[in-house]
Amino acid sequence: MAAFSFNVALGREVELYNRVNNNDPANSAFIGVVLADATLESDALLKDYDTLSAVLATSLEATNAGYARVSWTDADLAAYTVDDSLDKIVLALSSKTFTTISPGDLWRKFVIGYDSDTTAGTDANIVPVKAYDMLGSTGTAIVPNGGDIICTWPDGMHVSS
Repeated sequence: MAAFSFNVALGREVELYNRVNNNDPANSAFIGVVLADATLESDALLKDYDTLSAVLATSLEATNAGYARVSWTDADLAAYTVDDSLDKIVLALSSKTFTTISPGDLWRKFVIGYDSDTTAGTDANIVPVKAYDMLGSTGTAIVPNGGDIICTWPDGMHVSS
């Protein structure tokens, strides 16, 4: 499966995007986390977890030197658009660049979670929303080699039709 919504967020993707975009509550954001290939559970198991801490209890976060979580705040998002011609909603996300990522963990899954308060929250408070496969040109996990890794979403975070 290339991408999926976590069960806890099914049908709520637009609501959560709108909350971050409107800064309601203040300090809300989307948080991006990379999962390492070696300990990754199947999509069928991952999608059942209700918090980021539950995801990370079984599928470990990447630990490569240079890696850090990324985030999107209200300043990074634009109002979502409703396309009545194609019967869909597109939630645009800006690209994120991981700079100078050292060898170590292979990167396999990118999780986007909703944090209602980035100043006081913990992983137990982050609701996992979407997960995307991270595949290199050979169709396997990404192998960091000291260079940059850029994540893009040309079709948006969630397209509902």
